[in-house]
Amino acid sequence: MHHIIAAIKSGTDPVAPLPPGAFTRQLDEAIYCPKCSVYYLLHADYEASVNRFFEQETRRHLSILKKAVMMGHELDHRVTHFETNGVTVVRHVPEKIELPPMPRRVM
Repeated sequence: MHHIIAAIKSGTDPVAPLPPGAFTRQLDEAIYCPKCSVYYLLHADYEASVNRFFEQETRRHLSILKKAVMMGHELDHRVTHFETNGVTVVRHVPEKIELPPMPRRVM
């Protein structure tokens, strides 16, 4: 079975579209990063997530996502959205906003 699971940093909006499907479901299990005390909420297609064998079929997906979250420290956790299909993990980083330079004096 082909599953796509997205891990989205709590308190942020998804940067890319969520997994395909009519509805997505937030899974009960979340990924916790102990270094920065942040939770990543997991989203999957509703039809697939209510399947009886979903937990067994997505065990590899979750282990890959956990590893990607722990390796996210190299980017200072700017990655707010991970997505995997069980083989590869795609990182979605929000666009960096360039602010104008501060004026030397305030009027």
